[in-house]
This record gives sequence, structure tokens and C-alpha cells, in this order.
Amino acid sequence: MSKKLLLCIVLLGYCIGYAQQDAQYTQYMYNTININPAYAGSRGVLSIFALHRDQWVGLDGAPKTNSVSVNTPINNSNIGLGVSLVNDKIGPTTENQFSVDLSYTIPTSETWKLSFGIKGTADFFNLDVTKLNPETAGDPQFQNLDNDFSPNVGAGIYWHSNKAYIGFSVPNFIQTNRYDDNDVAIYKDKINYYLIGGYVFDFSQEVKFKPALLTKMVEGAPLQVDVSANFLFFEKLTLGVAYRWDAAISAMAGFQITDGLYIGYGYDNETTRLRNYNSGSHEIFLRYEFFSNKSRITTPRFF
Repeated sequence: MSKKLLLCIVLLGYCIGYAQQDAQYTQYMYNTININPAYAGSRGVLSIFALHRDQWVGLDGAPKTNSVSVNTPINNSNIGLGVSLVNDKIGPTTENQFSVDLSYTIPTSETWKLSFGIKGTADFFNLDVTKLNPETAGDPQFQNLDNDFSPNVGAGIYWHSNKAYIGFSVPNFIQTNRYDDNDVAIYKDKINYYLIGGYVFDFSQEVKFKPALLTKMVEGAPLQVDVSANFLFFEKLTLGVAYRWDAAISAMAGFQITDGLYIGYGYDNETTRLRNYNSGSHEIFLRYEFFSNKSRITTPRFF
């Protein structure tokens, strides 16, 4: 099977909603703000995050994702604020999402806090039909889309302590049908449901271990389950592995360069037949956090 033919099959899966809908992340535990608005401000400091992901390297038109976000608590209140931009390119399509997140946190015990969040998103979708080869030239169902705008809203909850967290979120409540001339929806943004959780074990003063779980549910698609295990050494070096059920295995590494600057890298090796047509997926991110004399991280660096 040629790469172009395989790409057409993969893109068809995206368009009819039987594959990933939201952008895919291996290191979701560092990029929680994109899937759960209740995370905004939970680290207790102003946090800036930037990520680049190349998926299925070597396959023409494969997904490329860029994400930038900023989130912070508001003064000494229980309110958190976040903004994010996600640019996702898949074959002939480009999607830009700008989101604003607002959270409110209440203590539920001496060690646990419960955060509620809402998300507002402006989505701009583009389709360049010159990158396609339709059977019938001029087919009205295959016309360019330029910054096709759709708004959306989402919500989430996030229960966390210094040692553990669990969260549930729906980033977009509104299903968007794109390119639906003649009452035929060729591309659908379906509702994605996320459940996340993690726990930090202190093996010693120098070594911490955190297993984590992400599950994603989308109508018409198989349940996605991501399981990861990360070790933090001397509060500096992170090494870990992850498994995406029936899809990929991953290796992850990160390093705390300074108190504020952290860099991370992840590599995915596909376990499906797609592994015959690509050389894996690469993901790199940077996080920078601003501290004051009074500010501190209220949870471990793992989350």
C-alpha cells in the first residue's frame, strides 16, 4: 500500500469521526490545561507552556500540532485563569483553537482541593482542496473552507492534593458539523470525554514515582486508554514510559534546568500496522514558571 493511499484512508477516518478528534498528546500530564479547564491556576504560579508534536513522521500529511498556553491563579483568590492556542494540521486541513479557561477552587479537607472550570473556545477551520484529488472536479462538497468559525464551551472538575489528582472534563459540549452541504456532514467535531488520574509515591528523598491514567471517550470511536509511569530523580530528571492501548508505546524524559524552566521530550512507537509506514512520533515541550517570594508550587512537579 502506498503512503498516499494509506494517508487517504487515515484522513477519511479522521473526517468521519472514527479516529482521534482532539489533538493527541503523549505528555498529557504536563498539558492538562488543554483538556481540563479546572486545572487553571492549580500549580500556584504563573505557568507558560509550549509544545510541538510531529505524529507519524515520514507519512505525507500526518498530524502536526503546536500548542501554547498560559495559566495562573488570580492574586490570592480561589480563581484561576488560563488562555491557550492550539494549531493542528492534518493533511489538507488546518484548525486553530483559541480558548479561555476560568476555574474556582474550594478546599475539601486539610490536604485536598476541588476545582471547577469552564472553557470558552473559538475554532477556525481551514480546508485546502488543492491538496486533494477529488474524482469530480468542481464537486460542491469539495470546496475550500477559509477560517470557518465555530464557538464552543466546555467544563471540568479537578480534585487534587500534594500527592494525587483525579479529573473529569468535556472540553467541547457542542458537536460541530463541518462541510455539510446537501445535509451530508463530511467532517464532525464530536464530543470528547476525558478522565484523568495520578498518584505520587515517595520511594525516598531522591526518588519519586508517579503512575498516571488518561481515558478518552468519543462517540463512534474505541475507548482510548493511556497508562504512564514516570520516575523523578533528585527533583531534576524525569524518566518514564507509557502505553496507549492498542495504538502505541512511548518513552519520555524531562529535565528541570532551573527552578522555573523545564524541558521534556516524548517518542511514540506505533503498535498498529501504521508502524510500517512511519518512523514514530516526536513531542517536545518547554514550561517556564514565574516565582515570587510568596509563591510556591502547591503540587509536585509531576502535575
